[in-house]
Amino acid sequence: MSQTPTTLTAERILEATEEVLRRHGPAKATVVDVARALGVSHGSVYRHFRTKAALREAVTKRWLDRTTGVLAAIVAAPDLDPETRVREWLAALFAAKRRKAFDDPELFATYSVLTTETVETVVGEHIAELTGQLTEIVRAGADSGAFTAENPATTALALFRATDRFHDPHYAGEWEQPGVEAEFEAVLDLLMRGLRARG
Repeated sequence: MSQTPTTLTAERILEATEEVLRRHGPAKATVVDVARALGVSHGSVYRHFRTKAALREAVTKRWLDRTTGVLAAIVAAPDLDPETRVREWLAALFAAKRRKAFDDPELFATYSVLTTETVETVVGEHIAELTGQLTEIVRAGADSGAFTAENPATTALALFRATDRFHDPHYAGEWEQPGVEAEFEAVLDLLMRGLRARG
C-alpha cells in the first residue's frame, strides 16, 4: 500500500533503511530497496535525502547517536562524584558498544562498513561528541580538586584513547573473551590512579 507524501518522514525512511541494511547488507542495499519497503517511489526518498551517501550518513549518525544519548545522562548526573562519573561513563560506553555488537550482529557488521565510509564526517563528529562529554566530566573533577588535569580536553582524549579496546568496533571480536571485564576494570583503576589529584 502506497504512503502519502505527508506520512513519509525522514525518521520513517531511516527506520526502513536500517531494516533494508539488516536484510541486504551495505553492498546490496539500494535507495530503490528502501523505497520499495516504504511503498513509495525512490524519488520520494530523494526528496528527504538528496543522495544515497546522504541517506547512509544519516542512518549511521542515527545509530551512533543512540550511544551518545545514553551517556549524556551520566554527564549530567550531579549526585555522582567525578571519578564515579568517569567510571560509569566509560562502563556505559563499553556496554552500549557490546550490546550493538552482540544483540544484532548483522546490523553491527553493516554499520562497521558504513562507519568506514563516513569516518571523516559522521564518525568524526561522534568521537568529538563523546570526547566532549568526557571533557565535561574531567573539567568538573579538576574544578572540584578531585582530578589533576591542566587541560581537561587533552586528558579526556587520552582517557578515551586509552580505553579504545573496549569501545572501538575494530576490537569487537575481543569483547566476549573470558576476563575482558576484569581487564577493563584494571585499565580503569590505572587511569583513575593517574587522574586523581595528589594530596
